[in-house]
Amino acid sequence: MSERKFRILLGKLGEGHKEAQLALARNFSEAGFEVIYTELKEPEAIVRSALQESVDHIGITVLPGADIKAFEQLQRLLKEQGSSSITVTAGGILDEADIHSLARMGVMKFFPQGTSFGELIEWSKTHIIPKTQ
Repeated sequence: MSERKFRILLGKLGEGHKEAQLALARNFSEAGFEVIYTELKEPEAIVRSALQESVDHIGITVLPGADIKAFEQLQRLLKEQGSSSITVTAGGILDEADIHSLARMGVMKFFPQGTSFGELIEWSKTHIIPKTQ
């Protein structure tokens, strides 16, 4: 039986950054991850899709001005659904105070704009644990 691929759902907070998400999806897919690309923005929709797709991880892109409290809601919804094993990372542009807030909310890691795809993929291979089939 073949080993199950890592399953990552991509979501976003705020408008724009579609090109960045498409590039993420392409690079993760080429690296052997199974990517569920969405343009979902609401925590409820992101969690619902993550559960339906049985993902291991949720990656969220953010831009300045995004309501980072949505991450708190995302984590709460995952916990309420008994899926707190689904890990969450974020990437994009935020000020230092918001990055520290994300860590307190349970976001595993924040990747600032300019992080290479290679670094993202290597970190993910090391830190994302796939569910058993």
